Amino acid sequence: MYSPKFTITNKILKNIGSIEASKEVIDKAPLLPYYERQFQIDAIVRTVHFGTHIEGNELTINQAEKILQGKEISARERDVQEVLNYRRVMDYISDKADSKVSEDTIKEIHKLTVQKILPSDESGVYRKTQVVVKNSKTGQVSFRPPMAVSIPFQIRDLVFFISSKEDVHPVLKAGAVHYELVRIHPFVDGNGRVGRALSTLVLFQEGYDIRKFFSLEEYFDTNAERYYEALQSVGNDGDLTHFLEYFSLGLAIELSKIKDRIEKISIDANLRQKLGGKPVMLSDRQLKIIEYIQEVGYLQNKAFEQIFPMVSEDTILNELKGLSRIGLVKKQGITKSARYVMTR
Repeated sequence: MYSPKFTITNKILKNIGSIEASKEVIDKAPLLPYYERQFQIDAIVRTVHFGTHIEGNELTINQAEKILQGKEISARERDVQEVLNYRRVMDYISDKADSKVSEDTIKEIHKLTVQKILPSDESGVYRKTQVVVKNSKTGQVSFRPPMAVSIPFQIRDLVFFISSKEDVHPVLKAGAVHYELVRIHPFVDGNGRVGRALSTLVLFQEGYDIRKFFSLEEYFDTNAERYYEALQSVGNDGDLTHFLEYFSLGLAIELSKIKDRIEKISIDANLRQKLGGKPVMLSDRQLKIIEYIQEVGYLQNKAFEQIFPMVSEDTILNELKGLSRIGLVKKQGITKSARYVMTR
């Protein structure tokens, strides 16, 4: 059975501590449904864009977002197809979060990754030839994967490890799975995307879906050289320590950023309790009002035009009255200089 070799270093402990602290805040943050959706959409866009960009896709993040919105753009057909494919991969692993990972799971992830890109006889099929792995940015050979004949056996070992209850922290388990899939390099193309998607699936299954707000792909792609160096840091002895330091740092950084964003816009837990813990259905204008008050601290009439150009003052006041009725905001003062603040 595959069993990753690594040492728990101070760096790993620090990263895991940061991850756990951020996860606690993110999981329990009483976000409005609007913001919940926005965080998840943002994570998907970043995952799909950076997850394909690191492999040489030339689209910008704005172009990728338009494609995901169903809009047509002028771009290389393969680049567009890669973005569509990776979105389907993300949907697939979300659906598989409660299912056991098998060889078929890995093969299906690959099929979705290379749909309309590789021939059907290479889609979801283990390679039968020897290959080398190259850095997509420099073209240099990164490492030489194992012989094709050993792939089925090594993948079965990896699947067994994923399903095992071995006492490995979920983040380190996901990192080990990421590396091992890339090391085995079971397919002729698309292995990096399959490895990253598989590691994300492991996080989902281990209780670290973190509301599907995060995207590690941006961390990997921001400094692709460092990503490939981290993969290459695993020597012949198979020691994953440095790679797991790198991998856990990426998740720590990503979750810390999300935690900071959430703390700026989340509704205080006591306020949500006051509302009975029920979902809050607000208009887009009301959501903007809350975001503005949370950022500035208060809202006055003189700022109405800044937030809502071409909207009448009476309309905005009606929106504020609605927020007051359900106890989200309150008015301080009675003149034109009165302030609207969040209820405490």
